[in-house]
Amino acid sequence: MRNVIFDFCGVLLDWRPRLTLEGQYPQGVIDMFFDTADPRGFDYYDRKSDEGWSQERILKEYEESHGPAVAWVFRTYFEHFEKSLYGMMPGMPELMRELEARGVQLWGLTNFTAEYVDAVRTKFPEFGLLRDVVVSAEVSLAKPDTHIYEFAAKRFGVDADTCIFVDDTPENVDGARTAGMQAIHFADAKTLRTQLLSALE
Repeated sequence: MRNVIFDFCGVLLDWRPRLTLEGQYPQGVIDMFFDTADPRGFDYYDRKSDEGWSQERILKEYEESHGPAVAWVFRTYFEHFEKSLYGMMPGMPELMRELEARGVQLWGLTNFTAEYVDAVRTKFPEFGLLRDVVVSAEVSLAKPDTHIYEFAAKRFGVDADTCIFVDDTPENVDGARTAGMQAIHFADAKTLRTQLLSALE
């Protein structure tokens, strides 16, 4: 197997969405905005963004359910999104370069938007090692839907059984396996290196 497909957030990218609001609002407001118990809160609309919803659509619906004052918090999040791109996960730039030097083809498959992927590529040069990236919002599919893995393999021009998919979310790992890929649940770069080099032998 000479193809490795990487998830972005939590594998290659250290994504910290709370940084977009720090210094903008009191901690209590930030906690409220990111409250995972809110069924129509940040997590819900973050998934909708990944599925292709526009910022305008999200802000409109969020304002209807939470009110205009709270909707401004979401607007602030969008306006300062690049602050959430904290850095690359420790050890991953080095691992990407090592794999590329070994002749492994590197790809990306992410639940994200094209705008945010472009920002990541601009900020972190190692993302340029990825030959292509399938972005959920662009294709109206999202992990763990089996079809997005099948779509990715077809677009990359590779067979699913020649791919190793890496993700930090168990459901996404399961989706890749259902699509016929070998898949690894990401823990850290050191562990992943061992797993990949063993699988690629």
